[in-house]
Amino acid sequence: MLYYLGTYLQDYSEALSFLRLVDSISFRAIAGAMTALLFTILFGDGMILALYRRGSRDTNRSFDFAVTGARAPKTYGGPLLLSAVLSSALLWCQLHETFVLMSLAAIIWFGGLGYIDDHLKVRHGTSDRGLSESAKLVLQFFFALIFAVIYVLEPMSPLPAGLATQLYVPFVKTPVLDLGWWYVPFIMFTVVAIANSVNIADGIDGLAVVPASFAILVYGIFAYVASHARIAEFLIFPFMPGAGEVAIICAIVFGACLGFLWFNSYPANVIMGDTGSMALGGLLGTVVVLVKQEFLFLLVGGVFVGEALSVVIQEKIGIRWLGRRFFRSAPIHHHFQAQGLADTKIVIRFWIIAGILAMTGLATLKIR
Repeated sequence: MLYYLGTYLQDYSEALSFLRLVDSISFRAIAGAMTALLFTILFGDGMILALYRRGSRDTNRSFDFAVTGARAPKTYGGPLLLSAVLSSALLWCQLHETFVLMSLAAIIWFGGLGYIDDHLKVRHGTSDRGLSESAKLVLQFFFALIFAVIYVLEPMSPLPAGLATQLYVPFVKTPVLDLGWWYVPFIMFTVVAIANSVNIADGIDGLAVVPASFAILVYGIFAYVASHARIAEFLIFPFMPGAGEVAIICAIVFGACLGFLWFNSYPANVIMGDTGSMALGGLLGTVVVLVKQEFLFLLVGGVFVGEALSVVIQEKIGIRWLGRRFFRSAPIHHHFQAQGLADTKIVIRFWIIAGILAMTGLATLKIR
């Protein structure tokens, strides 16, 4: 809204020409990040208290009790994170841009699924009575299918003609393959896999939010590069007009994640829950496709990839096929907990790894 208001007023009077700042992607990205950060910190206490009084509290987890001997229910704070992102996006983004509509649709859809899951868990008083895994996957794939078809169809795609189905990989300057309509199932798998990997990682105070903020910041920089003709040409990236709006959304999410960490740091009285973690994961999955850097997530989102792989190795390969366990518990952060490692040590080490991977991912901008 502020973008449209500033655009209107700068033409209305010469004295308001300074409002041309709203035309700057970098200005709106910084302003959006600050807005989301301040919104989260200023309204966080009130929203968390309101959610707590409504009964939106985490159910007792048998693993937590077995390891820590504590049963301290925490408030589901995902709605706080979503409110900060959506309100800031409404203020600073060009809402008519397809890039923006796709990104906001992702965070609303996946956040809505997570909210239903959290609500059912609270209502039934157990973490095992949320949405079934099959229901989650069906609804996630439904969104991913609609998104993929719109993304690939040239009349509706936000990308320049011929670019949408090109496959790019890190460290390579040119597309390696044109997948054509095979890009649709590839997008569907990418979005759903990333959404669930972030959700899996949300198991200790502050564990998921910082790696997610690092990853979203890296993709925001890539989106900015792709939206700037000269920078894209210099770094040999595909030029995508309008992708700068994705950079603004990424900056907003980064600010909201930092604000959420204010309350989510150990010992936390609030957690993201599925509302927050699935919303972040769904948005990340959508953004990696929009900026055409899907394989980069294997590096930038290495923490989430490792968490998801530990579950696959433990449950699908180990227990189901081989009848044995590779870890004491999965996801792998629970394995370290079972070994007696302090939660804060696990979280900070994961943050360090996520930071190193994020910087390595940024290096691929030039090393190509």
